[in-house]
Amino acid sequence: MKARSFRKDKINVITLGCSKNLVDSENLITQLRGNDFEVTHENPELDANVVIINTCGFIDVAKQESIDTIVEYAGIKQAGGIDKLYVTGCLSQRYKDDLEQAIPEVDAFFGTLEMPALLSRLEADYKYELLGERQITTLPHYAYLKISEGCNRTCSFCAIPLMRGKHISRPVEELALEAGNLAKRGVKELLLIAQELTYYGLDLYKTRELPRLLHALADVEGIEWIRLHYAYPSKFPLDILDAMAERKEICNYLDIPLQHASDHVLDLMRRQITRSETEDLLARIREKVPGIALRTTFLVGHPGETEEDFEQLLDFVRRQEFERVGVFQYSHEENTRAHELPDDIPAEVKAERANRLMELQQDISYRKNEAKIGQVFQTLFDRKEGKYFIGRTEADSPEVDNEVLVPAKNNYVRLGDFAQVRITGAEEFDLYGEVVQ
Repeated sequence: MKARSFRKDKINVITLGCSKNLVDSENLITQLRGNDFEVTHENPELDANVVIINTCGFIDVAKQESIDTIVEYAGIKQAGGIDKLYVTGCLSQRYKDDLEQAIPEVDAFFGTLEMPALLSRLEADYKYELLGERQITTLPHYAYLKISEGCNRTCSFCAIPLMRGKHISRPVEELALEAGNLAKRGVKELLLIAQELTYYGLDLYKTRELPRLLHALADVEGIEWIRLHYAYPSKFPLDILDAMAERKEICNYLDIPLQHASDHVLDLMRRQITRSETEDLLARIREKVPGIALRTTFLVGHPGETEEDFEQLLDFVRRQEFERVGVFQYSHEENTRAHELPDDIPAEVKAERANRLMELQQDISYRKNEAKIGQVFQTLFDRKEGKYFIGRTEADSPEVDNEVLVPAKNNYVRLGDFAQVRITGAEEFDLYGEVVQ
């Protein structure tokens, strides 16, 4: 049996899932350090005596990863490797009672909005004066900025409202303060995230206020790129594009998950938009912001999706030629509208459709990348890897989009800085270039 130690706990926070979870972990780390705890993030050394796992509960694969991670650390605790194990986040919010029964080694489970309770369990205070002082775990020159919590949409397949609750916007002033603090610490790129960006402000100000927020963030000294993630297409507020066109700090980039292009499936998904309306919206976006990079995601295998529906989706992607595409396979989630329908698409068919869609996008991406050879792009450099400096253009968000590889032998760049790069070669999802002197 371990002798009781009177030293302050050392805590390791592990984050699973999306960038919104990462921001939650960063806020938790900030609060813990503000209470004089020694805290690490995803430290592989296993030298902490307390572990906090921030879980994801979005789809089956993510849920299984979260469960596997909890079980792994429960085993480490049983073997005496750690003293305390706490679980928070989406999976914990949704399945707390089941998890408590299944994994009793966990000392306590907390939901997505229960950070004060978690801190109290660790005998730490929730310090309101630390709001806006978030310590980031990403590379030092970019940071995610979560502008709201929750979602009011009723998409049939999505369990996020069950885990995150209703939409709650953060005030413009609070977000601008946080952006200013991030900029003072060297952040040059803000990646705006929310469950649904375009709803921003309706709860606080009774009108959609994303353009107002964008102007306030663009005014922050030191912020050079602002990138928009997760916009909802139905009733899309076009004045967002006016702000994008007016302010050089706002990247000509929009992440707008469309999910499908068959009217039959869009209706089943309760997406409140048709293919024709989507096509009109995309045409307006491209007209108002020429050269904009559009990123979208699609969901294949939704209950009721026929081969004809899927062929309509392929035709849509072929015609639209998006710059960036991601694909999810449908996951049958309890307590969602779609769960009332039979999960009638076999797993192998879902996988085959996802592969066909990505093969199509691979060809589109290659042609678009080839067309960039000889052009010069402003590039933000993230890291050095092997023989290359790795950067991104305005059209690329970290982790999910294309990268620019510049040979280190004949070029020099400072990580976290911008440089002008001439493209010399292209692959399906990467570009090669050289720094323009």
